[in-house]
Amino acid sequence: MNLPLAYWVHNLSPFLFRFTDSLGVRYYGLAYVLGFVGGWWLLRAATRAGRSPLSGEAVDDFIFAVVLGVALGGRLGYFLLYDGLKTILADPLVVFRVWDGGMASHGGFVGVTLAVAWFAWRRNISFLRLGDLIVSVVPLGLLLGRVANFINGELWGKVTTVPWAVIFSHTGGGPEPRHPSQLYEAALEGALLLAWVQWRFWRTEVTRRQPGRLAGEFLVGYALVRMGGELFREPDAALILSVSRGTFYSGFLLVAGVALVIFLPRPKTAA
Repeated sequence: MNLPLAYWVHNLSPFLFRFTDSLGVRYYGLAYVLGFVGGWWLLRAATRAGRSPLSGEAVDDFIFAVVLGVALGGRLGYFLLYDGLKTILADPLVVFRVWDGGMASHGGFVGVTLAVAWFAWRRNISFLRLGDLIVSVVPLGLLLGRVANFINGELWGKVTTVPWAVIFSHTGGGPEPRHPSQLYEAALEGALLLAWVQWRFWRTEVTRRQPGRLAGEFLVGYALVRMGGELFREPDAALILSVSRGTFYSGFLLVAGVALVIFLPRPKTAA
């Protein structure tokens, strides 16, 4: 493999502030905090503009339910979908050691869906309208999370010779230059999808005329860009049916999104 004169060697610290070797403010945790705060602010803005079924007080309760859904779904999803329960069966308390890492975005989606369904039932609010509301802010968290993945030097991409490749030797990626796939996913799953759902939410009447449509579009969009990103990413675990687990699990999101888009009642006028 012909290498250029130099590739950047990843040497970023996972800590914004460090008090001891293992204790401090981590960028990964900060990404979650900023994602939830940003999502809360956007949901509040939707309420003030009259584009949300939630009152201001209900937004606070809703975001709390979503936080629990992300934390529990993402953490349990990691052990169920990627780890195969080996670690959790050997050491059940590892579930609570979130500082050791291990979150699955697909598990987080399941957790959020259950949280939204529970909240809709408890407050007697349309599940589809709440679904549209939450997907309008989810990509913000994905964007920040993927940037944090890059700072941590984890979930790196496949070996490549592109000029912008990065060497993740300090975090287990070996001496070979690799795709900075975390940044690809930040741009696609995060920035691109955020721009799309925010434009649809604020600049069209789709959420009023056809509740659930935006949620379906988000699921389809996320599944497609995630599958595309997986082409450049080193698989996290053993393949399933010759494809990465990220691609395999995204297939279910694609089916769910297409079903929402196709089978929802048609609006009387175009959105």
